[in-house]
Amino acid sequence: MSALLEVRNLSAVFPTRAGDVAAVRDLSYQLGAGASLAIVGESGSGKSVSALSLLGLVPAPGKVVGGEVFFEGRDLLGMSEKQWRKIRGRDIAMVFQDPMTSLNPVLTIGYQLMEALRWHRGAGNREARRQVTETLALVGIPDAERRLDDFPHQFSGGQRQRIMLAMAIACRPSLLIADEPTTALDVTIQAQIVELIAELRHRLDMAVLWITHDLALIASVVDEVAVMYAGTIVEHGPVAAIFGKPRHPYTIGLLRSMPRFDAAREHRLTAIEGMPPDLARLPRGCAFAPRCSRVVERCRAARPALDAPGQSHRVACWRADGE
Repeated sequence: MSALLEVRNLSAVFPTRAGDVAAVRDLSYQLGAGASLAIVGESGSGKSVSALSLLGLVPAPGKVVGGEVFFEGRDLLGMSEKQWRKIRGRDIAMVFQDPMTSLNPVLTIGYQLMEALRWHRGAGNREARRQVTETLALVGIPDAERRLDDFPHQFSGGQRQRIMLAMAIACRPSLLIADEPTTALDVTIQAQIVELIAELRHRLDMAVLWITHDLALIASVVDEVAVMYAGTIVEHGPVAAIFGKPRHPYTIGLLRSMPRFDAAREHRLTAIEGMPPDLARLPRGCAFAPRCSRVVERCRAARPALDAPGQSHRVACWRADGE
């Protein structure tokens, strides 16, 4: 069975006076129908740019400069803007980080939710209102029909993110991209939104691509994890393998810097030393080498590639498993 989404050697850059900033480099992965994948990494690792690339939304002057993206067998990167508009919001939808900058403050949420159904499904006002009322109730907004006529400022932060989620799933997309959907929320609301997206994934048989820096938040709701560093994937595997037996020093560092409830009281969190590299001046070898405790000369001389595609747990490291 072919994958719902297949990304092959995707690369995107941002031209600057200092040279091209390689935001995404040779990114490759697959996502099956109804499956879930989390792309994780520090801020600036290229996670969000990689997601925007899938929808043709990389902000100028950034641009995709290489690779292929296939969705349901269709070549996304070869599409015209007119073709893109038919797919965005209907087949692939995205939930962004900050709902207050994504919702129009002068339009009711009902109007904003119904717009997608009118555009993509040709629904009339009455049918569109009925469907968005159902969808608002589905994401946990109480008294949904009455609240269609309210404005964004009349809702709490958590409710606004639920509204953004309702907007994303209004047309029942095959793929939902959740780009740091809990960043602006407090901890308890974060957990509720993550659980809600996981529940909707199963109820609507919808694939979910998570973009996050928080490994702990999504550990129980994804099938696979891809760890990004300096614009590329350095480790990719089943969630149990990534958490149970991480192989890349960067993944190990991320996990060691994460609080754990089962750790001893005297256990101290360990930060990853150093800073991420300048993406306009990447080192010749492994981009993580300047921060790595396992580094040897080979690491500085040549960039390691991910293991063969046939393996379920892949890593790009010359010294994986401490070799």
